[in-house]
Amino acid sequence: MTKSMPGAAGDLAEEHPDIWKAYAALGKASAEAGPLTDRERRLVKLALAIGAGSEGAVHSHTRRARSEGVEATALSQVALLAIGPLGLPRAVAAKTWIEDIDT
Repeated sequence: MTKSMPGAAGDLAEEHPDIWKAYAALGKASAEAGPLTDRERRLVKLALAIGAGSEGAVHSHTRRARSEGVEATALSQVALLAIGPLGLPRAVAAKTWIEDIDT
């Protein structure tokens, strides 16, 4: 699993597997703590990455969403929904980050 992760997250997972295992367990517990579907959770995580202004996380969640069958139009809509709360510049940046992966 860690070999396929790009960048610093993959490096951290390889260098500190116990930390990565604990982090993954926390993520799993968080995902299972409520009624959201896998698709809904992925879209929420994409939205949170956009809100945080994290290009790497937007790339990661876009890649994962597409591999899970989430439509490109749904990902674009998440970026467009950011216009109101985050502003046009952040939403446009997010849309370009999504398109980096999904083109």
